[in-house]
Amino acid sequence: MADPRPADPHRSAHVDTFARDHLPPPEQWPELVFELPELRYPARLNCAAELLTGPPDDRPAFRTASGDTWTYGDLRERVDRIAHVLTGDLGVVPGNRVLLRGPTTPWLAACWLAVLKAGAVAVTVLAQQRPHELRAICEIARVRHALCDVRAVDDLAKAEITGLAITTYGGDAPDDLQRRTTSDGVPGTPYQAVGTAADDVALIAFTSGTTGRPKGCMHFHRDVLAIADTFSAHVLEPRPDDLFAGSPPLGFTFGLGGLVVFPMRAGASALLLEQAGPRQLLPAVAEHRVSVLFTAPTAYRAMLDELDGYDVTSLRRCVSAGENLPAATWRAWHERTGLRIINGIGATELLHIFVSAADDDIRPGTTGVPVPGWQARVQDGNGAPVPDGEPGLLAVRGPVGCRYLADPRQREYVRDGWNVTGDTYVREPDGYFRYVARADDMIISAGYNIAGPEVEDALLRHPDVLEAAVVGRADQRRGQVVVAHAVLREGAVRDADALREFLRAELAPYKCPREIVFLDALPRTATGKLQRYRLLDPPGPAPSPAPAPGPGPGPAARPDPLGGRA
Repeated sequence: MADPRPADPHRSAHVDTFARDHLPPPEQWPELVFELPELRYPARLNCAAELLTGPPDDRPAFRTASGDTWTYGDLRERVDRIAHVLTGDLGVVPGNRVLLRGPTTPWLAACWLAVLKAGAVAVTVLAQQRPHELRAICEIARVRHALCDVRAVDDLAKAEITGLAITTYGGDAPDDLQRRTTSDGVPGTPYQAVGTAADDVALIAFTSGTTGRPKGCMHFHRDVLAIADTFSAHVLEPRPDDLFAGSPPLGFTFGLGGLVVFPMRAGASALLLEQAGPRQLLPAVAEHRVSVLFTAPTAYRAMLDELDGYDVTSLRRCVSAGENLPAATWRAWHERTGLRIINGIGATELLHIFVSAADDDIRPGTTGVPVPGWQARVQDGNGAPVPDGEPGLLAVRGPVGCRYLADPRQREYVRDGWNVTGDTYVREPDGYFRYVARADDMIISAGYNIAGPEVEDALLRHPDVLEAAVVGRADQRRGQVVVAHAVLREGAVRDADALREFLRAELAPYKCPREIVFLDALPRTATGKLQRYRLLDPPGPAPSPAPAPGPGPGPAARPDPLGGRA
């Protein structure tokens, strides 16, 4: 499709203006900050074209577990052929939303790049999402086109989405996308990227929230490059010879950045694994000599027991996000590998990581400091900054901000120009940010404020505890009581008394769990996030009945330092 290149350099290239029309009103946007010179992008920018430009044709771009390699030359050619099919046979026009679904493969990544290069809007979903979830996403984003791995098409078809045209790839049908791109009717000539505005919507990422209607987070073409030019460039510092790998899928922005955007921006390569749990990551690292690894804290902890069987000396960077990284896990990994895990906090609303630290700047037990290009502070429920050392709500701003698709919850996330993430943090006097809890997960028991992650961290210091989750359960006398859920290593004895005795030496008495529940596994979302709400009244094993010694009735209830719920 010819590049429209409007005369006004700031004018949208979208023919279908739905995404722009449903941005929040400007007064509800966060303040955007472009402090770094490299973040001052030109008015016209197509991020896919930028990511595909530069590396020589023979440099590897994507690899697979089976040994297949796509060079940058292969990738460019396939992306262009897909873009020709999209805008030719399929009739996609700039601004149309295109659903992408499938396991993590080079074909999924190529489809994502082609959609953006054609000026359309990518809506990448998880292969595990069920028909009703897919239906809701398509209704909210008004999706009418889908590119889907043939192995993941059944649930999409079962969703019975009115007007949705599904094109599969990876199959044998004559109309399969891979077959179409190799047919004589598809031009083999380069596809001229649509000249999108830098602030044209490039993707809509739906939150992996555990309850309620999903929220679509709209991100611009410049945003895709901004996450690479801040966190990746200044903290991760990738090299062209790096090989990236990780567990997060491309429907999760943690994975999109770590497995596509960051390696391509650096001219590096990525190993795209369809199966990427802890048991698959270590053999993949050893066999393919992975140097940069992205995964969640629970995966790092799970891999500790298997480290002796694999050569991981190729690793030079390990990144953790998705949930808080306990200091115990950081130290155990460092002791076993010599590697310092780069902890970070990101959000779908802000696309990727905005507080982090690397190398000698890492301080275990903290998340880090604002990534260059970002600002962060801790504030109370009224938006006033709180003193260092006191808990409050984390608020950030930078080159990317929250812009929900036609959702009244925009007013909750953006307050007075700041993105308020819903996390309780403490800013230490030296400027480091320490995670306390999700604001709505703080436990208030007999007037004491108790952070569940602190209790979880103490549990994880026990050699038999593999995973831990702590919640507050309603209690008539105390308001809430601390309830711990533990997953033990295989063969470990479920001894609640012994675990309580251990915790008495680790925690103040009022923080010790009143109940301990042993589980075979913790409930998690498809992206690996813990679903604490499912632990409030869990089925299965009964909790250990013996109460832990506590502080007695405690003092009179004190004001919540957060000043209200996030």
